[in-house]
Amino acid sequence: MGNATLGTTVIPGACPHDCPDRCAWLVTVEGNRAVKLAGDPDHPFTRGTLCAKVNHYLDRVYSPDRVLHPLRRTGAKGAGAFERVSWDDALHEIATRLRQVIARYGPTAILPYSFSGTQGQLQSDTMSGRFFSRLGATRLERTVCGSTGSAGVEATIGTTVGMLPEDLALSRLIILWGTNTIVTNLHLWPIIRQAQAAGARVVVVDPLTTRTAAAADWHVRPMPGTDAALALGMMAVIVAEGLHDAAYVTEHTLGFDALKDRLAEYRPERAAALTGLATEEIIRLARAYATTRPAAIRVLIGMEHHATAEMSFRAISCLPALIGAWRERGGGLLHHTMALHGQALNGRALRMPELAAPGTRAVNMMRLGQALTDPTLDPPIGALFVYNSNPATTTPNQNLVLRGLRRDDLFTVVHEQFLTDTARYADYVLPSTTEVEHWDLFTSWGHTYVTLNRPAIAPLGEAISPTELFRRLAARMGLDEPYLRESDEDLIKTALRSDHPYLRGVDFERLLATGWAPLDLPQDWLPYATGQFPTPSGKCEFSSAALAARGIDPLPTYLPADESPAGDPERAARYPLTLLTPKSALHFLNSSYGNSPRHLAAERAPCLDIHPADAAPRGIAAGERVRVWNDRGAVELPARVGDRVRPGVVAMPSGWWASLSPGGSSANALTPDGMTLWGGGGDFHDALVEVERVSGAAPAPEPE
Repeated sequence: MGNATLGTTVIPGACPHDCPDRCAWLVTVEGNRAVKLAGDPDHPFTRGTLCAKVNHYLDRVYSPDRVLHPLRRTGAKGAGAFERVSWDDALHEIATRLRQVIARYGPTAILPYSFSGTQGQLQSDTMSGRFFSRLGATRLERTVCGSTGSAGVEATIGTTVGMLPEDLALSRLIILWGTNTIVTNLHLWPIIRQAQAAGARVVVVDPLTTRTAAAADWHVRPMPGTDAALALGMMAVIVAEGLHDAAYVTEHTLGFDALKDRLAEYRPERAAALTGLATEEIIRLARAYATTRPAAIRVLIGMEHHATAEMSFRAISCLPALIGAWRERGGGLLHHTMALHGQALNGRALRMPELAAPGTRAVNMMRLGQALTDPTLDPPIGALFVYNSNPATTTPNQNLVLRGLRRDDLFTVVHEQFLTDTARYADYVLPSTTEVEHWDLFTSWGHTYVTLNRPAIAPLGEAISPTELFRRLAARMGLDEPYLRESDEDLIKTALRSDHPYLRGVDFERLLATGWAPLDLPQDWLPYATGQFPTPSGKCEFSSAALAARGIDPLPTYLPADESPAGDPERAARYPLTLLTPKSALHFLNSSYGNSPRHLAAERAPCLDIHPADAAPRGIAAGERVRVWNDRGAVELPARVGDRVRPGVVAMPSGWWASLSPGGSSANALTPDGMTLWGGGGDFHDALVEVERVSGAAPAPEPE
């Protein structure tokens, strides 16, 4: 963009974080220094604003704590003692050690570990994926976020594609189910407020009193993990009272008679007993939803981290078809938009999945601790390569993960911007660029715009991007295939080389000139007004033969999690409180910014939310230090007594680094690393704990 005066340029780009908003930003550069960063005012979704996390992103770029040179460990693992080395020495030893692991155990003894430290199409897992597939390394199942909800929705409507975000402005009832929109989807909130101003009613379904719940017209607070029971209870009322759209159900759904029989098990009285809600509230919500048009449900990932979460998403996604909400704009289900981008872009050519040999061993990222410590795993994990992730903080069963990272025989490489808790256990820490220092191409799971990120400044120090790292490492290991040498610009052009109609008019030259472009979608977006669901039957499947073939209940149902009070009464007797670990999303994003002095000061110290009914019998007063524990670990922090949680539930924020937390432990020290039903996600919101006042502790200041 323009280079007005005095050598000042403004470079367009995009926020890299794991967030549905995918903001387009503008970086002002003077010389080779970025001096200002702001949201792009012309972008229809960003509308010129960035969130509290990203407003000060340049602090991150120029932080004195950044890793800017390759480092080699000199002390014990976890001690954080390193010495500076050259890139040549680092690459030589890393390549040598990887060859040694391959020679001893085979390539599957190498485990890459990454997630969404950046969600760019290039820097997240393109050249790295090609490299590890070419080696034959163990395949990482990256399912911590998104896969569980998607599995449940897809089993019902065949895709995650539903309403477009902008169409919520037309809705007259909006149910925000398991999403703290104001904090985690900030740029959607003005659209919801627009609908409110036009007369829409906003309902939040969430066990916690979040900022969004406090701003809603109506807050419904089920017990954690009981969302399927609530949805089934609503459907039972709707069908019993004849409020369903019989014509839409007959023409465009499959299995209504079987669903009707199932709903006899979920009359509102039973749904109330399962969810902890009043019978009258379930009836009132069902009637409001069925009799208000257009009616929309927004789901995100808040419900995902329960063992039976797929069934929650499956049950909820039946509701729009039951009342015919898909008939009009402003009605239906809003989940993600990522599948639209996935259809449009040439992702297969970009990632080259054919490089991975069929049958290559896979490890789920949720079970990193188990993979690193299992003495029967054959071959064992001999080398761990971490990039775009901080698993010592973000992975459940934290103490088991740390035990694995401490292994003397585990060779660990971490590509990072800071010395994270994971990096402290590495044998080599390699410096990574930030988003203003490299190329990338961005899609979004929360809107329908494609965004190009141009490097605004040269990399600081000796930092390199993930794509460049794996180009260099491939060359050092003697891998000379052309696909391991492609430049970032060529990779972007590969992704955009598509004849899909959604990408019509979107190419590298246009993005280079404008920074972003919308997918070319139909003007009147009504994907299922006349059915045509992309399911095997072409209908919304209340009953799924595909699930039945896998031994899964073909109908939506409520199943208690194994570790929930209903699923494991013996464990619940030892640990009677359900622990939720929501994201500290106002100032942190997962563990990003968890070491930033500015963000730490704004976030303040973590605390445990506990209801007075649970605090009183334990002798816990507001602000007192408490110990939260189970058989996986313990965390000490101040208590915040109030109604932010309901009785039987406690909550503490995730995202805090253990090394910067009181007592050296954070939320994932308590969370389980079990798996969900069929989507491959984790069950860490099913954690059960006990809480006690720390003996002799003086009251701490009440957290804000």
